[in-house]
Amino acid sequence: MSTAPSAGRAGRSAHRNTGRDEDRSAGRGDGPTGESGPTGESAGRSPGRRAVHRRITLAGSVVGASVVALDGTVLTIVQPVMQRELHASFEQVQWTGTGYLIAVASLLVLAGRIGDRFGHRQVFAVGTLGFGAASAGIGLAPDIGWVIALRVAQGVFGALLQPATLGMLRAAFPPDRLGMPIALRTSAIGAAAAAGPLVGGALAAELGWRSVFLLNVAPALVIGLLVLAVRDPEPVEAPRTGLDPVGACLLAVTLVCLVHTLVGMPVSGRAAVTAAGCGAAVVAGAAFVRHVRRGRDPLVPPEVLGSAAVASALGVLVCASAVLSGSLFAGVYFLQDVLGLDPFRSALQALPGAVAVVLGAPVCAVALRRYGPRRATAVAMTLLVLGALALSRLERASGAVPVGGGFFLVGAGFGAAMVAATAVVVRGAPAEHAGVAGGLQQTAMNIGPVLGVAVATALMTLAAPRGGPAGSVVMSVSATGPAMTVLAAVAAAGALLAAVLPGPSGAAPPRPRTAP
Repeated sequence: MSTAPSAGRAGRSAHRNTGRDEDRSAGRGDGPTGESGPTGESAGRSPGRRAVHRRITLAGSVVGASVVALDGTVLTIVQPVMQRELHASFEQVQWTGTGYLIAVASLLVLAGRIGDRFGHRQVFAVGTLGFGAASAGIGLAPDIGWVIALRVAQGVFGALLQPATLGMLRAAFPPDRLGMPIALRTSAIGAAAAAGPLVGGALAAELGWRSVFLLNVAPALVIGLLVLAVRDPEPVEAPRTGLDPVGACLLAVTLVCLVHTLVGMPVSGRAAVTAAGCGAAVVAGAAFVRHVRRGRDPLVPPEVLGSAAVASALGVLVCASAVLSGSLFAGVYFLQDVLGLDPFRSALQALPGAVAVVLGAPVCAVALRRYGPRRATAVAMTLLVLGALALSRLERASGAVPVGGGFFLVGAGFGAAMVAATAVVVRGAPAEHAGVAGGLQQTAMNIGPVLGVAVATALMTLAAPRGGPAGSVVMSVSATGPAMTVLAAVAAAGALLAAVLPGPSGAAPPRPRTAP
């Protein structure tokens, strides 16, 4: 007589266990939001709490990524004006961007590990609040030295918030629902890139370049406090992993040596100095690789880069971001120094590129489902090649159509490549290393601009006639073609890397198999 009730209890128990197992497989290793599965009394409240948590998480990810994108675009627009008003050299102004990128790129993976260890929400809040405070400081900076120092501080806080924007999404949404949040995040970055030059250019023309850095202070403070105030629906058990500061330092030394060599090469003009800088970068990079392979708890766990597709996707992100940033850096100097446009009008000329980023993200999301990352990325990198080549043919008589068309192709290619490659990295990495995966993705997105801007700067400075000032009209006319041609070659290299990405059978790269 007790058989039926016992069987019913067993069936209900099995159903509950199965539900919990499905929740663990969907999220960060626990529930569908990446947190512990609901049990007991909390089961009835968890769905509503998770829905609110997901909305706040998505808002934080979108606003946080937009704040960083907005800051980068307004900086590029006002760099020529900043150079004149602060009586700075061309190389000093270039370091306002490169110094930030070095700081953020060298700390991103470590910041992702910190998020995995202590919680992405808390790390995001600290990074966002600090980023907003540093932005306000730049608006009050008395000279170029303070601007560079505060930009480096922005890089430190930006390194904290950027991986957390992806880590929070990975923890809050199951893998099969990550496409929408990633697409929204990418479109928001494009929208910020579109609005930033226009609003920043208008503010710079009317109120001066300092006003543009106050744009993101209020949004950063509000979203940072909001995310910090909203608690996770369920407690999360953090993985017991070390932070590996040694690996982070080795990576930072590698990037500093490499970029400093590229930026300083045209100034020094000495082969010995260039060789020494490159040699130091190679030695530090080799030490970092050795440390990662042999370390007890390395900065980059082997399983994160266990797939060739993930490594290739990171390479695609480096190439795509290098072409975008290098093209925008050289293009803005061409628009202002050669065509004589003010910051606002030059922003209008470059606007098609930012609009194309917004359009390219959702189009690529559809293409990913039908054609897979391999074909989508190959087409995206081809658009980048065509856009860079189109910009390489600009001259004094160029009108709005060739300028806007070139920037549109570059923006469309970048937006599509970013969505496709990011999907491979985020979905392919283990959920327990979501922060590290986000850090790697953001590192690639920041290493690319460091290299792209440094290469563009080197070519633009080398193209200046002997005795001619950097940033002159003659320099911009003679340097745009070679700089854009080299960037087109970088995009072509990214197209070759796309061949390693997965095909239509699945968006996630194959996981490495272990012997039974």
